[in-house]
Parts: sequence; structure tokens; C-alpha cells
Amino acid sequence: MMEFVENKEEEKIQLKAIFRDMLKYSPSKICGMLGNAVIVPVYTSLLPPEQYGLYSLSIALLSFLCILFSDWVGLSGLRFFRQHQLAQDLPSYLSILVTILGFNILAMFLIAFVFREHFYSFFKIQPVYFLAILLLIIPVAIRALLFQLLRAQLKSVAFTFSTILNQILTIGLSVFFIKVFHMGAIALLLGMAISISLIDILLIYQSNIWAYFRLPKLKPGVLLPIFAYGIPIAATSLSAWIINQSNKFIMNNISGFTDVGYVGVAYGVTLPLLMTIFSIITVAAIPRIIRMYEAKIDVRPIISRFTGYYILISLPVVTVMSLYAQDFVAIFSAPKFHEAFRLIPYFAFGTFFMGLTDYTTLQYHLANKTYIDFIIKLISGIVGIALNIILIPKIGLEGVGVATLGANFLYYFLSIIIVLPGLRLLYPVRIIFGMLLSFLPMGFIHYLFLDIPSLTPIIKMIVLMLIFYVCYFAINNNMFKRNINC
Repeated sequence: MMEFVENKEEEKIQLKAIFRDMLKYSPSKICGMLGNAVIVPVYTSLLPPEQYGLYSLSIALLSFLCILFSDWVGLSGLRFFRQHQLAQDLPSYLSILVTILGFNILAMFLIAFVFREHFYSFFKIQPVYFLAILLLIIPVAIRALLFQLLRAQLKSVAFTFSTILNQILTIGLSVFFIKVFHMGAIALLLGMAISISLIDILLIYQSNIWAYFRLPKLKPGVLLPIFAYGIPIAATSLSAWIINQSNKFIMNNISGFTDVGYVGVAYGVTLPLLMTIFSIITVAAIPRIIRMYEAKIDVRPIISRFTGYYILISLPVVTVMSLYAQDFVAIFSAPKFHEAFRLIPYFAFGTFFMGLTDYTTLQYHLANKTYIDFIIKLISGIVGIALNIILIPKIGLEGVGVATLGANFLYYFLSIIIVLPGLRLLYPVRIIFGMLLSFLPMGFIHYLFLDIPSLTPIIKMIVLMLIFYVCYFAINNNMFKRNINC
């Protein structure tokens, strides 16, 4: 087992650097959140539930194929970038990554062609949509690799600009194709394809990848770590997909595209919306935490600190969303999708636990033991599928919600009891204690609001959030003063 030492000075330096990176990444994430907030109301106003359900199913299938064939290549590239940078071996390393991605895409098309009929019947999707998804994967895969390269190069400003532009182009082109050509759900896929292709050109310039690219020599010493790290990540991501997105296919087989549309709306206003803003912490912190770990510095204190920040930011938000689920759905979707509110509490808290596992499972990634993450996530995914199959016929939409929340909580629970030596999470007890006290006045005010129907829901939500954070910072400040006096 590697020995790690506490280095307060280096921790302070990296902490300041992470906060600087968070500020740099914040515009892209905030714009991404706003973009996701705009997507659902715009798309649901233009499409009926059945067409929106078809779009949601198509995106879920796209995500499934990207997980298998492309996403893990970029994540592996990020993990070992620093190592090859120090070895002055980047041209060979990046060329190998591009080659792996190219072979994966070719393999995907070959498999899709040979087994296309099985895909049509299993996913219940029309051939034209399946073909559109396959073609869309090409620019999406390139974007994923280049985004990770920008992160590894710490080019946060370039990352931010490209993310914002991508969001604007996608929404604008998709709406254009729906309004002008009346193409339905496939217009959204076409808009994505064109916008992402344009962004890929920009990313190639920003990352300067052509300056590194050489005729690759496939060295086992480079390939084996990439596959050893990346394939378990792909398997783990697939398990996460099973937990959070396989329900759309199960629902489609049982109830049809309309109910899938409701699931898609509830999913769209929770997981992408929340995780986009919550990921500001991880996108900035993880590359620097990896560097600290490789320098044999104890990373547990800094992981604990950011775990506390995540809980402090996310838990009040998902609580308020759940308390005002009907109003929340009314704000972010067309009236014909009102039934989606039944899923909001389940999906919101499911998202909270899923985001929390970014911190509790970081230990497996640091130690290159991602197979553990895969196993516990796969177990949770299998439980989620079983719950969906059992509960959807019995309680309908709520069955999807219970299954999703249950699977995400199980994944979190397993990640805190299966701990690697030297990487046990230090719980942010002080933050959690302050939050528990702050929820008491927040709950009391919510109870009073029940008798004041004249106040608009958005005002109630904002007031509750303000009360929570004012109380929290007052309590935290008081605790800090007591510690100084002691």
C-alpha cells in the first residue's frame, strides 16, 4: 500500500487553484444549466408527449452507445494525460487515443449493421431514428474526447466558451428545424448533429490536437493502462445508465411513448439540470486531486471538504424542488406534461445520491480499482431494473420514481461501506450538523406557507432557500467563534 502524507501547504495551494478553476468553469456550467432549463419548456411546447417520448428514448439510446464505444476513451485520456505529459510522450499518447476512438466507432457501425433488427425490436425504435443516432455518435464522440483534452490541458476558458456556444447552437438549430420543416423529434437530433459538428471544428483548434497527432505506434505499455482503466469506467457508466435511463425503455414496452414523455420531462428537469451545476465542483477538483494523489499527498481532507460543499449546495435545492413539484413542472414544461410532477421528488433525491457518489467512489478511481465501482453500480442497476419491472405495472409512473431513487441510494450505500485502505472518506460532520439545524426553521416557514395561497410558488421557493442559508451561515459563524474562544 502506498504511503501518503498530509501536506497542509500544498492543500492550501490546490484549494485556491480549484476555486479559481471553479470560477472559470462556472460560466459554462451556469449557461449549461440555463440551456437545460430552456430545452424542456421549449421542446415540450413544440412537441406532443408521444414525440417528446420518442426524442427522450433516442437520447437514451445515444447515451447507451456512447458509453460503450466512445466516452471511456476520453476519460482514460484525462486520467493518464499528466503522466505522459511529464514523460514528454504526448504526441504518441494522443495519437493512440484517436486511433482507439476510430476503431471503436467502426466496430459500432459493424455491430449495428449486423444486429440492426435486434436493435429495432429490443429498443422499440424506428430504423430512421436508429440510423440518425448512429450518425450522431461520430461528432458526439469527437466532442467528448476533445472536451476531456481541454480539461487535461486546464484550458477552462476554452472549455467554457465551447460549452456555451454548443448549447446555444443546439437549441437554435433544433427549434429552426421543428418550426420550418415540421420534422418532429428527428429535428432535434438533426440540430444536435449540425451544432456539435461545428463545435468539433472549434475544439480541434482550441486543443491544438493536430500538433500532437502522429502515425500511431500501438505500444502495449500505453494501451493496457488505457483499457484497464477505461473499460471498467464504460461498464460503470453503463450501470449508471441502467439505473437512470433504462426505465424509459421498460416504460415504453409497458405503457408506450406518451408515458416515456412524462419520464423524459421529469428526468430533463432534474438530473441534467442539477448535475450540470453541481458538477462545477468535480470538473474543477478531480484533475487537481489526481495530481495530489500521484504526488503521494493525503487527499482525504480536500475530498471531505468538497463533499460537504456539495451536500450544502444540493440538498436544500432538491428538498425545495420536491416540496413544490407541481409548480416546478408547471414552470419548466408545457401543461400537457403536468403528470411528470409525480416523479420529481424521486428523481431529485435520486440525483442527489448519484451526485454524492462522485465523491464516495473517487477512491476507486484514484487507486485504479474502477472494477469495484462497476460491481456496486451494476448491482444497483440490476436492482433498479427489477424494481421497474415489478412496480411500473402496479403503480405506474411512481414505480419508475421509486426504482430510480432506490437504485441510486443503494449505489451510494454500497460505496460508503466498501472502502479502500487509506482512502476512507472523512465525513464533513460540522457542515451536516449545521444543515440539520437550518432545516428546522425552513420546515416551520414551509408549514406557514401552506396557509398563504396568495404567495406565488417561485417566491415561496426563494424565501425557503434564503431562510435555510441565512440560518446555516449564522450557525456556522457562531460555531467558528466558539472554536476560536476555546
